[in-house]
Amino acid sequence: MGSTPRHQQVAILIGALASALVLGPILLKMNAAGTVYVPVASDPALAFPSDFRVDPAQLQRGADQLKTERVEGPQGSTDSNEYNVWFKSDGEGGNAVKYLVNADRVPVYLADPAINGVHKARPDGSSVQKYDAPKAVLMSYIIKGILSHKLPWGLVLLGAMISIVLEMSGIPSLAFAVGVYLPLSSSSPIFIGGMIRWLVDHYLRTAKFKDKDLTEEQLTAEGDKSPGVLMASGYIAGAALAGIIIAFLQGLPSLAEFNKRVEDWAGAHNPLFHGASANLLSLIPFVILIVLLYLSGREVILAGRNKATST
Repeated sequence: MGSTPRHQQVAILIGALASALVLGPILLKMNAAGTVYVPVASDPALAFPSDFRVDPAQLQRGADQLKTERVEGPQGSTDSNEYNVWFKSDGEGGNAVKYLVNADRVPVYLADPAINGVHKARPDGSSVQKYDAPKAVLMSYIIKGILSHKLPWGLVLLGAMISIVLEMSGIPSLAFAVGVYLPLSSSSPIFIGGMIRWLVDHYLRTAKFKDKDLTEEQLTAEGDKSPGVLMASGYIAGAALAGIIIAFLQGLPSLAEFNKRVEDWAGAHNPLFHGASANLLSLIPFVILIVLLYLSGREVILAGRNKATST
């Protein structure tokens, strides 16, 4: 890259600091925009406990006042009341459920978060984008299991034994573990991207550098310098930016009604919007992205500068 290790480390420190300062507010905003407030029916089991003791961490002002919160996002335009916040634990080490409680100590809303939430539609029928965080869930289970002395150590030791066998067999155990706990919706694109990289590397070995007698390390370096790597990096950055923009837009009350009208129109006129064939429409741009990535890795496109330099 033409820089010294010192300059690289300075750049890494700046990037780490900037991301730490920016990421927190972005995650909070995304979670607020995708939170669904589900009305809670009258259920005696959900009654706010009369002997509830306020956790100091939940205090807002004073020793006898719970933390209060308003309904956010598009639903906040129809309900401007202020509610007490109550986190109800299931007692089995799972995540606490957040409720908004009125002044009569009656739960009014179940606040389903955008991150790892389960309710994908608001009460008015408009859809909401939810975000899975399998790694965070995995780490929370481990931490809660250790603190509660309920961690299934047999499964942990079994996983360690499997990891040792994989490493002795020459298979990266970390990649295997990531594929185990990630859902197919996340691991399948990773697998397809790996296949594209394998096809490009096969082309470099058998065609482009066939007569140059390069070593394994040199072939790997040529693959890392491929324009396809830069395009894949752009895919990652573009997906992250697009996801943030979409998350912010879905939390704007002014766009909630417009989005609902678009969804209603698509459901009535687009045969690929709902039903068994709903995913076929999204496969069209996905295939286009795959083809563009492969052609870029083969330097068929976006390789004018590299070809001029090699010439």
